[in-house]
Amino acid sequence: MIETLLIIEDEKLLGSELSRHYRQSGWEVALATNLSEARELLLKKKVEPLLILSDMNLPDGNALDFMEKIKKDISYTDDSKDGGGKAMPVAYAEWLFLTGYGNVPDSVRALRLGAYDFLEKPCDLERLDLLVASAARSASIQRRVADQTKHRHRRYSPDAYVGHSQQAQGIRQLLAKLTQVPFSALIIGGESGTGKGLAARILHYGGSRAQQPMIEVNCAALPRELLESELFGHEPGAFTGAAGRHRGLLEQADGGTLFMDEIGEMPLDLQAKLLKVIEDHKVRRLGGEKETQVDVQIVAASNRDLEKMAQDGSFRADLYHRLSVFKLILPPLREAVEDLDELVPLFVAEYNAKAGRQVKDIPDAVWNKLKAHYWPGNVRELRNVIERCVLFSDGPTFPGQWLQLPGQPSVEALQTDLGIWLPLDGSMALDDMDCFIIKTALERADNNLTAAARALGATRETLRYRVRKYNLKIAD
Repeated sequence: MIETLLIIEDEKLLGSELSRHYRQSGWEVALATNLSEARELLLKKKVEPLLILSDMNLPDGNALDFMEKIKKDISYTDDSKDGGGKAMPVAYAEWLFLTGYGNVPDSVRALRLGAYDFLEKPCDLERLDLLVASAARSASIQRRVADQTKHRHRRYSPDAYVGHSQQAQGIRQLLAKLTQVPFSALIIGGESGTGKGLAARILHYGGSRAQQPMIEVNCAALPRELLESELFGHEPGAFTGAAGRHRGLLEQADGGTLFMDEIGEMPLDLQAKLLKVIEDHKVRRLGGEKETQVDVQIVAASNRDLEKMAQDGSFRADLYHRLSVFKLILPPLREAVEDLDELVPLFVAEYNAKAGRQVKDIPDAVWNKLKAHYWPGNVRELRNVIERCVLFSDGPTFPGQWLQLPGQPSVEALQTDLGIWLPLDGSMALDDMDCFIIKTALERADNNLTAAARALGATRETLRYRVRKYNLKIAD
């Protein structure tokens, strides 16, 4: 990709020479001989240079003043707005300054304003090439970060919480309000699979911290010692195996958001340390003597009732009250069944795109089964069901025989020799499912090993091994 270099230079000979040199180096060069022309290129012609190489003193003003003002004028934003009405970041550019009258105050001010470097004329061309290449790499990295942030900002707008039920509309409105305020902590409650992770990402990428890191940790997935080290970090030698320094997740999330999923599983002593960090805005690594200043927005989530846990002493009441600046309770899917009308087509389209399928028609019988199901796994369970059905589809019609909802055996599957119904509610272990499939295939093949292997798409040797494993009978 050819990137643009904007050169602002009033010396025509030097400007022409630099333009020719960098065009030969693969740049698309825009040349301005004064600040007015540069302003027109940036504001009216919407030129988005990766790098701006500018003289310091120009006929119509000082380039540092111009840099400071132009950043405010464009604010590195475009005209596209997200759902909350915020301006989105656009192309980032690095600034390099050249001057024949360099002084310390100017160089200090240039760096303070965000300039990449400040060079005095005459500048060796080889050195300038090295700085241009380095500045271009820096700007490219910044652009990628900005592009990722913009993509996530759009993906995780409040509208990403799909549904037209009264409950879903209420959650969307609350999410939109929360993204507009600089809250310090928040609790997201609700059953497993209701979308607590999605809500946390909406709050981060829709808020003022969107361009800062979002760090996620599942407190139930790590043992106590590892969780402590991951959260607070450690110094070399803090414990056996701590060979080097480790910045904890609280430090990594500085300026951004730390999403703590299943915080109800955190040990009580670690809850006390977390409370101190939240209160003091300082964290001390394990084995460390110094405290590090941190500014972190905490989003805590749990499928357990933290208020009740705080009352019975299984969760620290002081931490609960500190975290519950706001509380967002997500409803289970069974209480908002009408949201299936939007969720199901959305997931079908998602897995059509991923798997190259063309599922479009959803029969009424399928809708009836979907709306009659209790959905103990909520939206996560729904997503898995839709993924399975789309992947096993053979045409534009949604294959209802692959719903396999617990308590709802597929009629089609029971009436044909091509289908087997298996419960996916945890009542049957994986080995039991494997045994049941092989046993059913053998029964339908009159215990003929070769015929059963052909039906299952397996070799005779593989099937014979499994038959012996499960002590099944086969024909001689």
